[in-house]
Amino acid sequence: MKLIDCSMSLPSHVTDLSNQDYLVLGLATCFLKEEGELQSVSLIEPIPSAALETILQGIPTSYQWAIALPIEAALAASAAGQLPEGFPPESHWCADFEPRAIAAARTYRSRPSAQQHIPIGQRRTDLNHSVDRKRVLNANSMVRPEDNVKQHAYTHQVL
Repeated sequence: MKLIDCSMSLPSHVTDLSNQDYLVLGLATCFLKEEGELQSVSLIEPIPSAALETILQGIPTSYQWAIALPIEAALAASAAGQLPEGFPPESHWCADFEPRAIAAARTYRSRPSAQQHIPIGQRRTDLNHSVDRKRVLNANSMVRPEDNVKQHAYTHQVL
């Protein structure tokens, strides 16, 4: 697999990572609610090490597949508004990609054993992709009075 030409380095405030540090990106199927209808959207998201190890145990996930690459390649593609090679053209970068990618790369730095699951430049497609529990990105939570939990009369009293 050919990686993107990387001329972007990490932000100056990130001193604990190098440009070649390991990062996993996933292609997630999410949904947007528009006029009562759910519209599918494909997002490129960084996957932290703990999440990757859990996903690889076979739990249902919104990720269709995951790929490992140097953080420099991911940040350069995102900054240029390009997609990394292999991602479908309808893919979009997730919100707050840069800080999330930096945070995810730190998890692989502190837990190097998680890097063995996907070699750099390789894609892992054997994930248990499921949209049964839809990830709705713009969902609003409506709190109603009947949602309140009834408490015992003595809950807030000193006895």
